[in-house]
Amino acid sequence: MAIIVRLDRMMADRKISLNDLAEKVEMSNVNLSNLKNGKMKGIRFETLDAICEVLDCQPGDLLEYEKK
Repeated sequence: MAIIVRLDRMMADRKISLNDLAEKVEMSNVNLSNLKNGKMKGIRFETLDAICEVLDCQPGDLLEYEKK
């Protein structure tokens, strides 16, 4: 896939655990872990908005396009 999820990097920069982020964005640990590891096929804007709010970042900080 050409879209790379950089959630792990943002979480490390903000010093927030997967469990804490999942709780704050009201998402299950499993789903958030799947997103972080690039195993999800898509993300709702509502979820992306919540993650950006908690991590104080832009969507472009979390998603990166890589040419094949």
